[in-house]
Amino acid sequence: MLEYDFMVNALVASAIVAVVAGTVGYFLVMRGQTFAGHALSHVGFAGATGAILVGATPLWGLIAFTLAAGMLMGALGERLNGRDVAIGIVLSLSLGFGLLFLHYFTAFATQATALLFGNVFGVSRGIISTLLILGLLNLTALAVIVRPLLFATLQPELAEAKGISLRLVSMLFLAIVAIAVAECTQVVGVLLVFALMVGPAAAAQRLSQRIDIGVLLSALLALAEAWAGLTLAYYTDWPASFCITAISALVYFLTLISALTDRRATASGPQHTH
Repeated sequence: MLEYDFMVNALVASAIVAVVAGTVGYFLVMRGQTFAGHALSHVGFAGATGAILVGATPLWGLIAFTLAAGMLMGALGERLNGRDVAIGIVLSLSLGFGLLFLHYFTAFATQATALLFGNVFGVSRGIISTLLILGLLNLTALAVIVRPLLFATLQPELAEAKGISLRLVSMLFLAIVAIAVAECTQVVGVLLVFALMVGPAAAAQRLSQRIDIGVLLSALLALAEAWAGLTLAYYTDWPASFCITAISALVYFLTLISALTDRRATASGPQHTH
């Protein structure tokens, strides 16, 4: 498998994206903003197809649109609860614009499929370099804001009383999420971003209550799922995005079943009478 350049490129690209997605996704799940992350991926589709329409690189259109949308969502307030309808409408409208742009350039239908479902086996060395730079910038930015981010997430009222701007923290974090979403799209596509952004993070939070261990577990799970998915795709000829998504879902459901089993065992433990 490693004798082929396209497989090596795919493994390297997926490793970069998985580590970033697993790390950022952990905080996304913790803050209860997974739907916002999903909406960003759909907004990115409109940006990518718009970039194709004007002859630009789809990745940069994807980044520009998701970054702008992320900052706007963050400016709406600390939490997006109660705005599900508005986000859903923006999500649908973004897909609609993407299809409109493609209507004028039907020759790019193959690129549209790659945007929607990913094409990790088509990643070039140039894209890998771009993903690496974006990933390093993303993780650095997250490290800079992680303390106020945790404070604003776990104790928002106290954080605001201490002078921390919840809106600014939200804007900066969703900007980081936007870049991570753009990177994920290169591996699993717009429609399957949840596979790397949410699945590993949700599983990690069930495996450990400690934030530091949870973040590490989330990144490692995302990496393992991405590599396992690519290996399965290579030997079965199934779509790589499907394999990664299926493994991510399987891992999450296994952790969910394990947690439910432990809870029932604890509830039905020996009762002591006095």
